[in-house]
Amino acid sequence: MDPHQQAYLGISIQVSLSGYSFKVHSPAGVEASGWMGADRLFTTPEFQRRYDAVEVSLLTPKVALVPEAFYTPSQARAALSEVVSLEDTDFVETVAVPSLGSVLLFSNSIGESLSKVLAQTVLPASGTPVRVLPEMYYLLRELEHLTEYNKIVASWYDSHLHLVVAQGRSLCLANVFDAQDFTTAQYFIFLAMKRLQLNPEVSTLCFRTPISQEAELSLYRYFKAVVQL
Repeated sequence: MDPHQQAYLGISIQVSLSGYSFKVHSPAGVEASGWMGADRLFTTPEFQRRYDAVEVSLLTPKVALVPEAFYTPSQARAALSEVVSLEDTDFVETVAVPSLGSVLLFSNSIGESLSKVLAQTVLPASGTPVRVLPEMYYLLRELEHLTEYNKIVASWYDSHLHLVVAQGRSLCLANVFDAQDFTTAQYFIFLAMKRLQLNPEVSTLCFRTPISQEAELSLYRYFKAVVQL
C-alpha cells in the first residue's frame, strides 16, 4: 500500500509490545489513532471491515540492512546476529528494499502476538492475511516519497527510536536506538544530525508513530518543520 496515493481505502497498523496505533487512508484524507491497548482490539470499529490494502508493521529492534551484493540467504541469521542479540528460537526473515538495492534482515520474535492477531483479523479485500513487516521497512520506503534533500524519518515507542536519514538518494543512517523516554530519543536524533553534519533548521523531521503535542512542540524549536506521516 502506498499511503501517498489515496484513491482507495487502506489501513496501516503499527504494533509494539504494549499496544498499537493505526491510520485509515481514504479519498477524504487520513484518520489516525493514538496508541491503544490490546484490550480494545475486537471493539475497534475500523478493524471490522475489509480494505483495498492493509499494512501491519512491528516495531522490532531486531533489524539490519545489507546491500544486495553482500547478501547471502544462507547467512541471513549469522549476519543479523552480528548486529543484534538473537535467541536460539528467534525466527529470522528478510524483505527486499529495491529502491536502496538492499535486503532488510529482521526478526519479529520480540515476545508479542498482537501483530499476528491483527494480520489475521484486519484483512484486505482478497481475504488473504498480510505479512507483518518491521517498522524499519516502512521508514525506508518513506524515503521514496520525500522531496526535500535532507530526509529524516523516525518512529518512537516502547523505549526504541527507529531512525532513517538520507541525503538525496544516498542513505546515511538506518538504525534502532535504545531510548527509554522521548528526551533520550531527541538526543539520538540530534546526535545523528551532528554526526552527519545536517542542519535541523533547514530540515523536516517526519514521524510515522504518534507523538504528543508536547514532544512535537519541543522538536519545532530546532527543525524547520515536524510532520506526522
